[in-house]
Amino acid sequence: MIDPRIIVAIDTYDSDTAMALLDELNPELCKVKVGSVVFNALGKDFLRLLDQRGFKIFLDLKLHDIPNTVHETILGFKGFNIELLTIHLSGGKKMITSAMTAAKIIKTKIIGVSVLTSLNDKDTTALFQSTTSDQVARLFKLATETGIDGIVCSPLELDLATNILSPEMLKITPGIRDISVSDDQSRTMTANEAIKHGASYLVIGRPISKASNVAEALKYFDQSINE
Repeated sequence: MIDPRIIVAIDTYDSDTAMALLDELNPELCKVKVGSVVFNALGKDFLRLLDQRGFKIFLDLKLHDIPNTVHETILGFKGFNIELLTIHLSGGKKMITSAMTAAKIIKTKIIGVSVLTSLNDKDTTALFQSTTSDQVARLFKLATETGIDGIVCSPLELDLATNILSPEMLKITPGIRDISVSDDQSRTMTANEAIKHGASYLVIGRPISKASNVAEALKYFDQSINE
């Protein structure tokens, strides 16, 4: 069975835009990330549509609440074919274990978000009184203690992840930029570099979804990670 290493982010609230993007994507080359923007607009019907089209689903809602609420929220996706589902590691050990218990029931994998790729050292110092790498390291250790299925981190923390996390733990990396652009991602790396540094999957949004030729952009990234 094909297991694409690219996850294309669909970040739009417009149904026509989302459908047009899907028409250009190949489920043999990519999974699809459903974040809060598209999920809040198109809901569970969109998840059903993705499944019908043969796409593996990365449901990136970054759940962060009291343990019971997270547990019950995840159970609400029973019957949906979701491969990966995100929570915030900063929700703590009880929340993580509650999420994992629910995940076993609905047959999905729980992925813990460490520090958002939009944050830099100045941000993490203000929020956590520590550098980005120190905060990420603490969250990675929590991930190891709970035995979570995988983590999300910036590509710049992949070496740290390799040192702290078990080899079988999935490492999902956003912030992939093969050319320099000005946007809200602070900690980035090329696709090929991220794979070489140990990424299991790459989340790629605008470099594919906003490309003049989406299908060709997807092929380019697929080829680049296999060079």
